[in-house]
Amino acid sequence: MNLARLDLNLVVALRALLEERNVTRAGQRVGLSQPAMSAALARLRRHFDDDLLARVGSHYELTALGQVLLDRTSTAYDLLERLFASQADFDPARESREFKLHASDYAVAVFGAELARVVHEEAPGIRLRFAQSPPTVVDDTSALLSATDGLFMPHGVISGFPATDLYRDRWVFLVADDHPDVGDRLTRRNLAELPWVTYQRTYDAPAVRQLGMLGVEPRVEVSVDSFQLLPLLVAGTRRIAMIQSRLAHLMTPPAAVRVLEPPYEAVPLQEAMWWHPVHTHDAAHIWLRETAARVGRRLAGERGDDAGG
Repeated sequence: MNLARLDLNLVVALRALLEERNVTRAGQRVGLSQPAMSAALARLRRHFDDDLLARVGSHYELTALGQVLLDRTSTAYDLLERLFASQADFDPARESREFKLHASDYAVAVFGAELARVVHEEAPGIRLRFAQSPPTVVDDTSALLSATDGLFMPHGVISGFPATDLYRDRWVFLVADDHPDVGDRLTRRNLAELPWVTYQRTYDAPAVRQLGMLGVEPRVEVSVDSFQLLPLLVAGTRRIAMIQSRLAHLMTPPAAVRVLEPPYEAVPLQEAMWWHPVHTHDAAHIWLRETAARVGRRLAGERGDDAGG
């Protein structure tokens, strides 16, 4: 494939056509006349040797290849948009720009809130948009990172992309205040026998993989996409949950729960900001990464690297 011979404007037309599934609406969306958009569709059909849009009754539907291209085109468009938005210089006090960041609710609560405060003070024209990290992040990390400015996630889940370390944390456990089977300390037997409530895909976390190496296989009864919901799903039950120490001590949960240390030497949690290599030399992104690293160092200094207390 010789990219030099391709018209990258076709990416814009392809995305509009696949998402609108209508030549007229696609043209209106990107500012092209109906004949011009029809001509673009004809060129795309010749390139892919596929109809892409097939008439079914009074409307059009995507062909099998069109369906495959739908997600890929969106990712490619976002990547090209971010590529050509790159800047040689960046003045945070004067610029106006939005950064999209993927993070769990834990990362937003413990780190994102402080990052947003610092950005508000130093760069009033900069907007931060936090989006929930999808469970599929490990399946197609490249596609996710190409369509965003950064991903907050601990080491040990993804690899192969540039990252900057932010702060350390450690894992603790939650149990109900009146749990009938747990005293002042958790035991490995408790971990193996009691039902668990977990965050999304538990098996991706190094801490849970460590449990497997210790011969403990969590019996997951409930899973949820929010760390901050864990206390509510533990209170008044026999369930246990693993949660980050910083978040456990940040929250004042309405639920009646206790925070207990793990009955083994748990692997620490090193939170990092990951990004796609296309952003590495962009001045605006360099400022974002340096600001995030500075906020991370401040958090580490406030509570210590082990997030104790």
